[in-house]
Amino acid sequence: MTAETKTELSQATSGSCCSPSGGCHDGAADTPAAAGTVTTVYQVKGMTCGHCEGAVSSEISEIPGVTSVTAVAATGRVTVVSEAALDEDAVRAAVDEAGYELVGQA
Repeated sequence: MTAETKTELSQATSGSCCSPSGGCHDGAADTPAAAGTVTTVYQVKGMTCGHCEGAVSSEISEIPGVTSVTAVAATGRVTVVSEAALDEDAVRAAVDEAGYELVGQA
């Protein structure tokens, strides 16, 4: 077994949040949305940490029809999967409620 293989195995079995590729995301946001859903990416200003991501995700998740929300503070991008296109005013209100600013669609 090479050193590289050992490292990959230890990462896979250690429960690390990092993927085998070394990123901190598991790739869930990279998987295609289910048929009949709409995926929209928004730009949100002011997120700086995991708490920010959670606050924005939580508020947007309460909008009827939203099935998934992935917020990334480092880029300011929030990916929302919903059953139908969302009213941007509803998304803006949710982001405002969380304490951040919706810039618009990314």
